[in-house]
Amino acid sequence: MKKVERINIIMRYINNRAHFTISEIMQEFNISRSTAIRDIKEIEGMGMPLVAEVGRDGGYSVMNNSILPTVRFTDNEIKALFIAFMATRNQQLPYLKSRQSLTEKLLGLISENQQDDLVLLNQILLFEGTNPHNPDLLDLSDLPHPMLEKLIQILLLENYLMVTVKEEREIKSYPIYLLHLYREKCLWLIGGFDLEEEKRRIISVDNLTQIEPYPKKKRVSKKKILEQLSKQEEVINLVLELGPKAIAQFKKYHPLNCSLAYTNPYQTTAIIKTCINVYHLEELTEITNWLLFLGEDIKVKEIPEEILNGIQERLSLYCP
Repeated sequence: MKKVERINIIMRYINNRAHFTISEIMQEFNISRSTAIRDIKEIEGMGMPLVAEVGRDGGYSVMNNSILPTVRFTDNEIKALFIAFMATRNQQLPYLKSRQSLTEKLLGLISENQQDDLVLLNQILLFEGTNPHNPDLLDLSDLPHPMLEKLIQILLLENYLMVTVKEEREIKSYPIYLLHLYREKCLWLIGGFDLEEEKRRIISVDNLTQIEPYPKKKRVSKKKILEQLSKQEEVINLVLELGPKAIAQFKKYHPLNCSLAYTNPYQTTAIIKTCINVYHLEELTEITNWLLFLGEDIKVKEIPEEILNGIQERLSLYCP
C-alpha cells in the first residue's frame, strides 16, 4: 500500500474512534512502530486535532468540537466514485438530482489532470442503458417516479403505511407493513404485508398516488406479522445446481425470492432452493423464461411438473 493511501485510510480509522493507541495502528495496518509514529505525526501536521494521553495505557484521542481536515481522495478512489456514477446513469434511481450535484462537487475537488482522466473514462467506458453519443459528464437523466423519494423519506421513520394505488380504472388503498423496496425489470416495487387481508402484497411505485402513515391504533406488532408470514411459507419445490456460466447469468437477473448459496470456496458452483406458486400463471411464465435464460450450465434436482412442461413446450417451438 502506498504511503498516501495508507495515511488517508488511517485518518478515516482515527475519525471513527474516540481513542486509539500506536499498538492498534501497528496491528491494524501491519506497520512498524516507527512507521506508525511517523504517520501519526504527519496526520497531526495536516491539521487533525489529536490529543496525546500520557501513561502506561496512554494513546491518542481526537479533540472534541474541532474541525477535521478536508477529505482527500486518491486517484483510484476518484475513479471508483466516478465509474459508480457512470454505471448507474439512466437507472431511475432515487435522489438523482443530488447525485448530479455530488458529481459537480467531485469535479470541483480534483485537479485538472484528474478531471482529464474522468473525461477520458467517460468516452471509453460504456454501460447498459447509456448513450455513447452524449459527451456530457453531468447528464443523469431518466428521473424516477416522484413518489419514490417521498416513500424513502417516510420509510426512514415508519414501516406501517396506507398506500393509495391506481389500478386500471379504480383507486384502491391498502394498509401495509413494508418489508422491502426493490427494483426489478426496470420497475420499483413495494413488497409488503397487507394488514387487513393478512397476506403478502406487491405494489408498483409507478402506480402510487398517495402515501401516509397507518394509524397506530390499528397496527399489528411486527412479531405477529413475521409469525403470519412464516405460517404462509410454502414448501420448496424448485432446487437447482448452478455452474459458473449459470451463476454469471443469475447475477444479471433473478427473481426476488431466489437466493444463491455457493457450494465451494471459489464460488464456481452454487445451489438455489425456492418455492414456486404453480397456480399463478404470470409467475409460472416468468420462472420458465428465467430458467431458459440461465442456460445449459444447470442441474435440476427438483422442479414442478408444470414448469417442466412449460419448458418443453417452449423448446418444441424452436425444435419441432
